[in-house]
Amino acid sequence: MKLKSLLKGVLLVAVSSLLIVAVSFLGLFAFVYYNSSGGRDWGTSVSEISRALVRNGTAYTFTGEELLEEGQWLMLLDADGHISWSLYKPGDLPEQYGIADVASFSRWYLGDYPVKCWVRDDGLLVLGSPKGSVWKHDIAMNTRYLLQAPIWFLAFFLLALGCVLLLAYFAVGRWFRQAQHIRDSARSEWINGVSHDIRTPLSMVMGYAAQLEEAPGLNPKYKSQAAAIRVQSQVIRELVNDLNLTMRLDCQMQALRKETLRPEVFLRRAAADFLNGGMAEGFDFNMDLPEDPLPPVEADPFLLRRAVNNLLINAVKHNCPGGYIRLGAGVEDEMLVFWVEGGTAAEAARVPGPEILEPDGGAAHGTGLKLVAQIAAAHGGRAGFYCGTPWRCQLILPLKVAPGKSQRHGN
Repeated sequence: MKLKSLLKGVLLVAVSSLLIVAVSFLGLFAFVYYNSSGGRDWGTSVSEISRALVRNGTAYTFTGEELLEEGQWLMLLDADGHISWSLYKPGDLPEQYGIADVASFSRWYLGDYPVKCWVRDDGLLVLGSPKGSVWKHDIAMNTRYLLQAPIWFLAFFLLALGCVLLLAYFAVGRWFRQAQHIRDSARSEWINGVSHDIRTPLSMVMGYAAQLEEAPGLNPKYKSQAAAIRVQSQVIRELVNDLNLTMRLDCQMQALRKETLRPEVFLRRAAADFLNGGMAEGFDFNMDLPEDPLPPVEADPFLLRRAVNNLLINAVKHNCPGGYIRLGAGVEDEMLVFWVEGGTAAEAARVPGPEILEPDGGAAHGTGLKLVAQIAAAHGGRAGFYCGTPWRCQLILPLKVAPGKSQRHGN
């Protein structure tokens, strides 16, 4: 979903960029065409003005003064370069011109006056405009290079477009990351606030339930009910803790504090905590460890203990008293596997079924298995949940060293 939104943002920026470039090119061409000789030219056509200048013997009659714009002037040069007729000619211009002068001003300027020329039978008609009123520039290019111009324009256009897209990608990506960070922070604050509000009354419930459970004169029935309240309150507390931790792992806010752990030592401590907590009452609990030492593993002891404890609690919650719970570890395919297995005594010898239990938060198993999967993923491993008969849960982690080397070192 995030990638799709990011692509939509990049596509929107790309289309907008193309539209801007297209409109800019069209505007540039329209401006050049309208304001150059391809459009309306600067002033009236010299040919039209020339038609308004009529020669009657040795004199000239001009009837086109309304065709001239403000500040424009005219002069007619004969074959020898002399001025045979003029109108409004500036006084700072000479009265005679040579071939070099005519060749120069016919393309550029005459004394800083922009001019245009028209060849007549009786000479050269020169139309001039005020200084600084018209910009003129001569451009010459080899035909071979001119034919390469579209390729150059296309290359620069693609380069510019690529830069725009790259900038858009980083800009939109940063925007989405900021938006995601804001959402994650808001969710984190909300969950932390709710968890804090739940802990205080929950501690009071657990404390009063423990006092009622230990009260000497209380009816055994009520003691049993108080014990049930205490146990279920512990379950709620664990659920709140799991909710906080799974949110932090989702948002990558939980830093891993890895240590080198010996699997056997770690599992024995986890089993001792589990038994001392009274959670295994009514179950046949045992451990299954190989005779050879297991290779060490790099892991966060707090998170790993939480994952194993969740698997053990899940075994208690979803099995009837009188069954068995087995905790063990082993090496499979160069990975260290912690596993918890449970069922009835009749199922103890069976192989776990192939049916896979999905650790989604909406399943009957709640956030417990989802948290186990998140902890495994945070360590670069994975989790497996099988609900056959017997059922089996696995926590699969990468080893610190190759199993063969560790085994030889242990021997």
